[in-house]
Amino acid sequence: MKMNADVIVVGGGLNGPALALALARAGLSVTVVDAQPARARAEAAFDGRAYALAIASKRLLAAVGVWDRVADKVQPIREIKASDGRAGEGAAPFFLHFDSAEIEEGPMGFMLEDRHLYAAFLDAMGETAGITHIPATTVTAQEVDPAGVTVTLSDGRHLRARMIAGCDGRQSGTAQRAGIGRTGWSYGQTALVCAVEHDRPHDGIAQQFFMPTGPLAILPLPGNRSSIVWSETEQNARTIAALDDDAFMEVLRPRFGDYLGDIRLAGARFTYPLNLTLANRYIAPRVALVGDAAHGVHPIAGQGLNLGFRDVAALAEVLVGAYRRGEDIGAEDVLERYQSWRRFDSTTLALGMDAVNKLFSNDNSALRAARDLGMGLVNAVPALRRAFIRQAAGLSDELPKLLKGRAL
Repeated sequence: MKMNADVIVVGGGLNGPALALALARAGLSVTVVDAQPARARAEAAFDGRAYALAIASKRLLAAVGVWDRVADKVQPIREIKASDGRAGEGAAPFFLHFDSAEIEEGPMGFMLEDRHLYAAFLDAMGETAGITHIPATTVTAQEVDPAGVTVTLSDGRHLRARMIAGCDGRQSGTAQRAGIGRTGWSYGQTALVCAVEHDRPHDGIAQQFFMPTGPLAILPLPGNRSSIVWSETEQNARTIAALDDDAFMEVLRPRFGDYLGDIRLAGARFTYPLNLTLANRYIAPRVALVGDAAHGVHPIAGQGLNLGFRDVAALAEVLVGAYRRGEDIGAEDVLERYQSWRRFDSTTLALGMDAVNKLFSNDNSALRAARDLGMGLVNAVPALRRAFIRQAAGLSDELPKLLKGRAL
């Protein structure tokens, strides 16, 4: 049967377009099946939803032709401060302070709004030969045979390819249809997400304040604006989310503090439940899972999208290498290289974030003393501090080529 593409990417959020661009720029043909209308999200007004992109993720975006489209819209993260405490009481005496001046690569990360990054991906896909983008459409069935895979779309069409890349999130239909189960648990927490304007400049400093009911992240955006990711118990979050905007801000202010002067709500408010969900396998016959479809993690370190981009870079490198050697890119031994590369790393990081959240999201006095002492120790030892900074920036020696800024 005739192939419509080498790879069908299911999911048009961020990881899907990134993978499509990486593959198409190396000569493979890709069809992206996107459940969302093509421009709706890209043309949305400011709402504060944003991502913390590590240096390695910036390099991938540059390698696939996206970074130059968003470089004038990012806010560099120059410092990260993390502290422990209770609302209204200020921070504990021991804390972590990471300064990008301690590494040679520049800012350790960049904040970028979702709407700008999504629009840049759409534009780049539209200008790249070898990519077919099918918006406002879902996959309803997939059938694997020895030579390829056939998918059925919600509009009745059938497409055929060598393999499917499932980039369709935590409730991945691709994984379910492939018989891949999941392991995970709820944190009993809900994230309250919004953006605020403030009187004083943030100077590119990201703040992480650990409270007994969950962490509060204050992340710098361009101008005197910051993105808020505030984790609360499910019951508290329901109560807070039901408040009107003025009452919501009265609850946020004592947690935020006054170090940036008065704060005001900017844009919409969102909530989403927090849980850990890990796919039991990252591959099935002619199927590979990427990003949240493989691992949904706690936002405590802002690493969700960065983890997804690691998957993108690894899978693209494996598939392009196999393609150039004349191998069947959907073959089990080819896809196993991807799983072997990514599964241990992403699972270890996910469980590490799980452990940090459990360590800090409580008011146990013994644990509080231990974690404060630990933060103080890391902060006092330059070698340890530098190692943490490089980890936060996504820098290591075992990175795929795209995360080093190298073309495939």
